[in-house]
Amino acid sequence: MKPASLERVRFLVVEDNGHMTNIVKTILRGFGAVHIFEARDATEAFHRLKHDAIDIVIVDYQMEVLNGIEFVNLVRKSSDSANRFVPIIMLTAHSERSHVVDARDAGVTEFCCKPVTANELYRKVVSIVDHPRPFVKLNSFFGPERRRRTDAKYEGPERRKERRPEPSGPESDQDALNAAS
Repeated sequence: MKPASLERVRFLVVEDNGHMTNIVKTILRGFGAVHIFEARDATEAFHRLKHDAIDIVIVDYQMEVLNGIEFVNLVRKSSDSANRFVPIIMLTAHSERSHVVDARDAGVTEFCCKPVTANELYRKVVSIVDHPRPFVKLNSFFGPERRRRTDAKYEGPERRKERRPEPSGPESDQDALNAAS
């Protein structure tokens, strides 16, 4: 994997454990990141997002006052959110399926389990930088597209409106114009 250039990427690490914050910052610096901001809780992080241009947020799941899921919901759904589209990596020791599903449903871009390794965090960051996913807005969801690839073998109905084939009539508009001339 070719190293991504991260010196211009602005990170926000949202973690209430100072030791873990230092570990994540050290890993990011090892990737060449220069602009790393930190917040000790979700309230401070939301304020940072309003006042600093942040490109990627790395947030802990388990925090006081507002947890990581509540923070993600605030970023994605609040009318006064400064950047609803900011990529968010959830960093957690809670890797149970229910936590992963909750994070996905809140609009997390990537999920990374503790103890975090430099390789795993790098893969998540590079995925965000090199392969950004479009955002989807539904009644109950706003966040990155959940599908990461297209399955050529899938034979079911297409449920994404923008990917559905155009309705076909007896003839296309161009055919009608050609026939009229």
